[in-house]
Order: sequence, then C-alpha cells, then structure tokens
Amino acid sequence: MTANAAPAPLLEGLEIGYVYPGQNPTRALEGLSLEVKEGEFLAVLGPVGCGKTTLLRIFAGFLRPTSGAVRCAGAPIEGPGWQRGYVLQEEAIFPWMTVRENLEFGLRAKGLEPAARQAVSEELLRLIGLSSFADSYPKDLSAGMSKMVEVARVLATDPAILLLDEPFGALDAQTRARMQDALADLWEKRRKTVLFVTHDAEEALYLADRIVVLSQRPGRVKAQFAVELARPRSLETRFSPAFLDLKRKIWEATA
Repeated sequence: MTANAAPAPLLEGLEIGYVYPGQNPTRALEGLSLEVKEGEFLAVLGPVGCGKTTLLRIFAGFLRPTSGAVRCAGAPIEGPGWQRGYVLQEEAIFPWMTVRENLEFGLRAKGLEPAARQAVSEELLRLIGLSSFADSYPKDLSAGMSKMVEVARVLATDPAILLLDEPFGALDAQTRARMQDALADLWEKRRKTVLFVTHDAEEALYLADRIVVLSQRPGRVKAQFAVELARPRSLETRFSPAFLDLKRKIWEATA
C-alpha cells in the first residue's frame, strides 16, 4: 500500500447476493457492495423487507451469501466470530441471570478469571449508567435499560465490530431518543466500528457518520450520504437546518 492509499475497510461485502430457498425462492439481496471503515458508525437504512437484516446476518457469519464475498479485516467470513458482536432486534438477555451475570456471560465462555470478568462488567455498568442495577434481574429493568445491557454484553467481549439490528425499534419515541443518546455516548467512549440497521431516517442521521440507503427487495445500494454533523449531537442537532436538509434528501432517496 502506498503512503497516500486509503486503508483497507474493516468490513467488506462485494457483490453480495442472497436467495432464501423454498418452493417460492425469495431474492433478498442482489449485487450489493458495501465497505465499513475502522472506527466508523455506518447506518444502513431501507424499507421493511429490503434485506437489511439478511445483510447483517451475512456479516455476522450466520448466513453464507448465495453469491459475492464478505471479508472482515481482509479475511473471508466463514462463520460467527468474537470480532463481530451481534445485537438482535428481539430481547436476548437471559432472564434468570442478573445484569452483571449477563454482562459476564461471554467473558465466562472465553475463560476469563472472576476478577477480570468483574473489572470488565463494572466498567461497562458505569458506562451505561446501570451500576446500581448490577444485581437486578431483567424483569426489574425498563425496555430501554434491557437493550443497553444487551449492547454492553456484546461490548464486554471486546469485538472489533458491533452489528446492531434495529435495537431500539420496539421502544416508544421518548425512550428511543434516550437510548440513541446512550449509544452515541458509549460509541464516543469506546470508538468501536458500528454497522447499524434501521428503517428510521432520523435515527440514522442522529447516530451515524455515513448512511447507506438500500432499494426495495432485492436490496441494492441505492444512495449514500456523509453525515457531517458535529458531535456530540443533541436535541438542537435534530432541529438544525443541516439536519433537516439532509433528512429531506434521504427521504427523497428512499421514495
């Protein structure tokens, strides 16, 4: 690589295609190419059914593309791996475990000693503002708090990339806005690479450095937008002329 060459993407998909088999095969993705740079917060935006979740599952290693190739740090993705942490749409924390036990679950699986697990869980509890809930069970948490525990549990294993599949989609508008602020703050502190799937243009704008818009099924890259809004973002950001102008352009692209 020459001195002026751009660094290789951390996550890369080349001409990805995916067909769900069956009596009536469904073509979810076709000829989709996407790069995610190290440290970037990239949002993938598109209508319901355009293949966003399929794309995320391919990058996570849960699905193999029907055509094309996917790579992480230059190596082919051939299955799930610790370097790619995946947060589902559905609630996925274990109800029989405390918040701390949930956060330490992956660390236990990796064989870390109790003292090392506790050090990591305590740091993450502070970062998500739930230190006082360390010994609480999921039933004692709000929906937003539970979702942040899921994000933190994935972060605990120190993945290079966070794959987030509409994590706040089931929350009410006010809770969703608070969780967006919490995630943005967590990203600022940890600076992980994030691939974030959503169908909400405002959410994508508020969180991301760059937005990729997918077409209707089969999903292809339809448009891309750089989000050059100062961080940290706030309520004022949402009503700024630059935010509203870019939101209009994204709506036009998704029409």
